Amino acid sequence: MEGAERLHALPSRLLGLAALQADRIVGEALAGTGARKWHYAVLATLVDDGPAGQARLAERSGIYRSDLVGVLAELGAAGHVDRVPDPTDRRRNVVSATAAGVRRLAELDGLVQAAQERLLAPLDRAQRAQLVNLLRALTGAGASPGERG
Repeated sequence: MEGAERLHALPSRLLGLAALQADRIVGEALAGTGARKWHYAVLATLVDDGPAGQARLAERSGIYRSDLVGVLAELGAAGHVDRVPDPTDRRRNVVSATAAGVRRLAELDGLVQAAQERLLAPLDRAQRAQLVNLLRALTGAGASPGERG
């Protein structure tokens, strides 16, 4: 890596560059099937955590509420999610993954996993685990599955 050594020593800059590279790799992997990273995030959140109101889904998936509306419209048009009025509050919708959405997530999981392999190719298994743990600590994303009680 050429350039100013001070830049190459800044964790914030290195994280930013790594994030750009990760977004590019994952984006390319998903684009071939007409999907985007937010499609994956919504489907994974719904399948893993269950149906949710749009505000809660935005919070759980990390997608801005204003962006979520368009993502849900795309996923709904493809038959991957259902939006139905909340029986306890008809003013809000509850979003859930459909059977087609669960199948789509399984397809996207393979693509995302391959993208992770490409992104992390320079690291061995122990380094990958360490990186994930460090990133979780920095982002507050919580304990790894093996560390949960």
